[in-house]
Amino acid sequence: MQIIENIIFDYGNVIFMIDFERAQQAFIHLGVKNVAQVFGHMQQSSLFDDFDTGQISAAQFREGIRQLTRQDTLKDEEIDAAWNALLIGVPPGRHELLLRLKQRYQTFLLSNNNEIHYGWIMQYLKQQYGLTDNSTLFVRDYYSHLLGMRKPNREIFEWILNEHQLQPETTLFIDDSPQHIATAKSLGLQTELLTAPDTLEQLIERKMLL
Repeated sequence: MQIIENIIFDYGNVIFMIDFERAQQAFIHLGVKNVAQVFGHMQQSSLFDDFDTGQISAAQFREGIRQLTRQDTLKDEEIDAAWNALLIGVPPGRHELLLRLKQRYQTFLLSNNNEIHYGWIMQYLKQQYGLTDNSTLFVRDYYSHLLGMRKPNREIFEWILNEHQLQPETTLFIDDSPQHIATAKSLGLQTELLTAPDTLEQLIERKMLL
């Protein structure tokens, strides 16, 4: 059995549930053509990549959406609502599971995120769970738009390994995206691809991590 000392968690559909189809339908309603190519689980327009890495502001992102839709009259609120449509929430008991894991392992959050989603999520955590943010659930929580890097690029994995002096062979990475898993595996991390209907709770039990 491989030794695990550290766990790096993805956020979307590992901890916080999301639904890409909800956002796709919302963007279709706004007039985006070929929405699966523009924005999806496996690929997306460079506009979204730039937003995920903090290279553009929320205002610039919204303007990019107006250009994609060729609808200059779209309001900021309409764009934000469509973009946030994919956000669902954290299932009951999941935060408690993370706190239990934190007592046994060095745990980290590594999330592809952006200014608009981040703001919505922080407000959700405050309203639903009385949390200011995710910081108490992990040793550290990291977001792509604040780091200036995003998965699946090697640099973001190498950065967190170096920043915390983590050994890849004793570090488990859990994510729902095959392309992210592939990069982590190439760097020597242990990996688990988590896809529905599997859940984090089932994975933790199956691997006997608690």
